[in-house]
Amino acid sequence: MTTRRALLAGAGSLALPATLHAQPAWPADKPVEVIVPFPAGGGVDVMTRLVMPLVAAQIPGFRPVIVNRTGAAGQIGLEATFNAAPDGYTIGATTIPAHNAIPLERSVRYRAMDFTFLCNIVEDANCFYVRAESPFRTVADVVAAARARPGEITYGTTGIGSDDHLFMLAFEASANLAPMVQVPFAGAAPLIPQLLGGNMDLAVLNVNDALQLKREGRVRILAQGAERRQQEAADVPTFREQGFDIVGGASRGIVGPPNMPPAIVARLETAFRNALNDEGFRRDAERQFMPLRALVGAEYKAFAQGVDDSLKRLWQVRPWRG
Repeated sequence: MTTRRALLAGAGSLALPATLHAQPAWPADKPVEVIVPFPAGGGVDVMTRLVMPLVAAQIPGFRPVIVNRTGAAGQIGLEATFNAAPDGYTIGATTIPAHNAIPLERSVRYRAMDFTFLCNIVEDANCFYVRAESPFRTVADVVAAARARPGEITYGTTGIGSDDHLFMLAFEASANLAPMVQVPFAGAAPLIPQLLGGNMDLAVLNVNDALQLKREGRVRILAQGAERRQQEAADVPTFREQGFDIVGGASRGIVGPPNMPPAIVARLETAFRNALNDEGFRRDAERQFMPLRALVGAEYKAFAQGVDDSLKRLWQVRPWRG
């Protein structure tokens, strides 16, 4: 009996190291899928492809593979990220407020605030663009025209429920305006020629969507929705400077599935923080018209929660789908 107990005890001690090594250290010899829920070449895609090599350089064995999973204004890709195994081998790009707005509009297979929020990278303010010859010189001109001709002023956006559309809804509510007429497009690329052609009164876009045209004098920005003037458009007043207490933009970053292991999250947060402080990355971001706003981990989630709360309040007064 004594010998049998000793053998069993020895077997248990020998089994322990095998148990400890059953889960390989992350990252093992397999790629990390980085899901981009928008087409290749767009702002979110360019941001992701620019930052991920710097992240990979800081984590030995980290091999990112960027996959574009498009559809339903980002819903398909976000669902793929949310429902992936939380093992560190799937993360994904996102853009706020669309990230939070989609579940208000329709049934989805993700919960906006249950993602693992890793790092926000870009924040590009919403703004009102008009063509150079537009009679609108200030935001007050738009308000006056909307009140004088209710239901006649037209504005282009990059889609129903986009950050541009939501910004206009919030602006209308803030200015106590009847709804203006939205003309939605599938992105900024098809919208801008229509603005230049005079087929709408104004466009709600991000500052950097048509910045080169502004520099060429073909369009003007009436106001920008930043808290402080973006460096790229330092000559343009904010909405608050013109008496309208409204802030909004597109915030683009990286999230993971819920319940990722804390040790993996910590390594990714450190890598993203270092990447965004890299001088070469900052120069590249400037060349790509990517205004940076680094929010890492808990700070990023707190920001997202604030947007989520604001959108739910906006939905109560100006639902954009129902």
